[in-house]
Amino acid sequence: MKHKSGQRERDSDHDSRGGGHPPAHRNLPAEPRQVGLARAALAGWLGGGPRADEAILVASEFATNSVLYSSSRHGGAFTLRAEASQDRLRIEVEDGGGPWRDGPRDDGRPHGFDVVAAIAGAGNWGIDGDARGRVAWARLGG
Repeated sequence: MKHKSGQRERDSDHDSRGGGHPPAHRNLPAEPRQVGLARAALAGWLGGGPRADEAILVASEFATNSVLYSSSRHGGAFTLRAEASQDRLRIEVEDGGGPWRDGPRDDGRPHGFDVVAAIAGAGNWGIDGDARGRVAWARLGG
C-alpha cells in the first residue's frame, strides 16, 4: 500500500530498535484478544526505549479500531508495524478497510483517534487507504 509520503512499506522480521533498521511487523487475527498481543509485541520490539509507552497506546488504539470496525473483523487479520530510528518512531496498523464512520461524538469524552492526535500532534498521524484496505499510522519524536 502506498502512503501519502510516497514511501512503500517493507515487510521484515528485523528488530526495529536500532537506527534505520527495516520495520518489525506482526500479522494477527482481527480478534479483540489479539490487541493485547500486539501491545506486548511492540513493547518487546521497543525494549522500553523512548516514547515506548506512548507508541504502545497509539498502536492499541489503531489495533482496537481494526478488530472492532474494519472488514478484518470478519475472520481477517491486521498487521502491526514499527520502525524506529534514534530520533523517530513510526507505528502502523493495516487492516481490511471497510465502511467508514467518522465525525464528532456527542458524549463529550475523547475517543481513540482523539488520544492519538493528542500524543502524536497535528500532521504526525493519519489514515490512508479506502474500503479495500487502510493503514493507520503515527510518527512520534523528531
